Amino acid sequence: MTTNFADTATETEVAAVRAVVDGIAESWAANDPDGFADAYAEDANMILSGDRYFKGREVIRKMTVHQFKAAHKGTTLLQNIVDVQFLSPETAVVITEGGVLTEGETEPHPARALRATWVMAKNGEGWKIAAYQNGRLADQPLQGE
Repeated sequence: MTTNFADTATETEVAAVRAVVDGIAESWAANDPDGFADAYAEDANMILSGDRYFKGREVIRKMTVHQFKAAHKGTTLLQNIVDVQFLSPETAVVITEGGVLTEGETEPHPARALRATWVMAKNGEGWKIAAYQNGRLADQPLQGE
């Protein structure tokens, strides 16, 4: 027998998971690498488009400090939540679509449009990102279709 944890997740838990996603966008907009990194579990995994892999909160923090001074300085992050699924009372998977926005944009340029999978885990610190992976949106049909 399986349990559908989505049916038992409280509105408070759903809101708490959504708040983590919103907090990432807020930290990004403020160019706040500490707020950004602190949303991740200490041993989190992050895989970004372009085959970039980061392991651990402090490595993610260092990468974010650099990015907010360089390529992503002055940008914002659009993250529309497409789906939230609870795998257990302490584990949730979130799917988002969006991307990096430059000044004046309301939708990301196709080269910066992303779909992401977030694995969230609830621990003594609350909900944290245990794993995150994004990739470019590809609306072209696969070859052979």
